Amino acid sequence: MRFSYGDATRSRFPSPRTQTQPRYEKIEASPLAEDNFMKLASLLKHRRVIRVIGFDDAPFKRKKGGCANISGIICANTRFEGMVWGQVRQDGWNSTDTICKLLIGGKFLPQLHLVLLDGIAFGGFNVIDLPQLSERLALPCIAVMRRQPSLDAIEKAIHRLPQPKRRLKLLQRAGEIHSFGPFFFQVCGESPEVIAEVLQRLTDCGNVPEALRLAHLIGAAVMKGESGSSA
Repeated sequence: MRFSYGDATRSRFPSPRTQTQPRYEKIEASPLAEDNFMKLASLLKHRRVIRVIGFDDAPFKRKKGGCANISGIICANTRFEGMVWGQVRQDGWNSTDTICKLLIGGKFLPQLHLVLLDGIAFGGFNVIDLPQLSERLALPCIAVMRRQPSLDAIEKAIHRLPQPKRRLKLLQRAGEIHSFGPFFFQVCGESPEVIAEVLQRLTDCGNVPEALRLAHLIGAAVMKGESGSSA
């Protein structure tokens, strides 16, 4: 099943194709990262280890101009291997840049095969530019959702924030929402069929890939002193 944010907003807002080119400096990816971009299907076929980083935002108190922390957990299949920690502005515009700064030039990026995000926004509606993130990291990037989102509710919430049209365009840029039970996701840089198989490989139990499950638990533990009862 496929559904697009654009289906709910296209009649009122221009296509994202009319946007000007993003204002960021293109950073050359390492040869290893470019090689990894091409071979997820091969890794699946030969049952090789898939290295992934999963990002989630930690619990935060709502505050105008406040920040929210994000944790990024690196796993080899479902085995924990490392962690990064950063910060984004609540309902701001720096989620994409923050993730790139945490990875580009660091030791983890050349090892990774893909990037998972718990949803398409952190710190409220600090929306991630999924195509730009995939291009800058030279990796497939996937926004994973635990259930089919309510697009009407999302749009109403966004219209209570500054620059709602800009936020909705970022949602449109993330593309269709794909449903491959039990996963709902948006993807840039790889086919949804391959990603559905990859998510199965990266999930130990339930319907949350282990890297995202650990990012959720660790973020809660750091901010509250203990992890929550569910992830």
